[in-house]
Amino acid sequence: MTIISEYFFPSSDGRTLIHVNQWTPVSRPVRGVVQIAHGVSEYGRRYEPFAKFLCANGFVVTAHDHLGHGRSVAEGQPRIYFGETGGWDHVAEDLDTLQKQVSSAFPGVPYFLFGHSMGSFITRTYLIRYPGRVRGAVLCGTGHQSPLLIAAGRKIVDREIRKLGASAYSAKADALVFGTYNKHFAPARTKFDWISTSGDNVDAYIADPLCGEDATLGLMRDMLGGIAFLTKESNIRKMDPSLSVFFISGDEDPVGDMGKGVTRAFHAFQEAGISDVTMKLYHGLRHEILNEKSRRFVYQDVLDWLSARLEP
Repeated sequence: MTIISEYFFPSSDGRTLIHVNQWTPVSRPVRGVVQIAHGVSEYGRRYEPFAKFLCANGFVVTAHDHLGHGRSVAEGQPRIYFGETGGWDHVAEDLDTLQKQVSSAFPGVPYFLFGHSMGSFITRTYLIRYPGRVRGAVLCGTGHQSPLLIAAGRKIVDREIRKLGASAYSAKADALVFGTYNKHFAPARTKFDWISTSGDNVDAYIADPLCGEDATLGLMRDMLGGIAFLTKESNIRKMDPSLSVFFISGDEDPVGDMGKGVTRAFHAFQEAGISDVTMKLYHGLRHEILNEKSRRFVYQDVLDWLSARLEP
């Protein structure tokens, strides 16, 4: 049996209430906590099947909607937008606020983060800024872009912001930041073929009014700046060396450069001295491996990894 609850907490931006979903097991002792950070242009409740699976195996699971996503949007504010200034900082601080709240409700229980796509980059930022807070992290659908590529993207996005404003959408910037993903799967049926091998999954994503919305220039600016921060070697070395990390991705996920970017991130963590780093690439899967037809195998791999790290 699972208790499903929803609540809000104030964002560090000072004006937005952050929406949280929580799944709590009641029929067995709590073994651990898993906090989920979702990707761009989606929301926390999409992870409910995965959350219920973990909950059935003794884990409390939380998944909040990032600033500008899902139900975490202040009145009058644009969607898929973190804010005029300091957006990436606010999102990372919100993750920390929820971590402190939930860990205080379950003191002494092993705490893990699960970050998907943009959420994996936010999670990596958190691990750098708040070392020692969690037992481990699962980084799903992540990547490790080159500094030159990030710098080029930031230059174009900044130029578009000067012309259109941070809360605007730019087709030119969108094509640069997200538009290349589908090229790997030409001829594509939709603009989101890159997220899944299943047409049904892609169609469900498109039909969901809280998914697939156009990202603002401000969000692109903040995300590119965040990626530049978290891929810097000196910052990676600020993480807790006793941290456990599990990289998972489809080997046909363009966000992870078809596995090559995930492998670069994996090696960067190893070189930074992280003692327990594991990686698994799923053959033939694309970006949303939690929603593919073979997701039960991914679910079980994550559960096995978490279970093996419940003891210090």
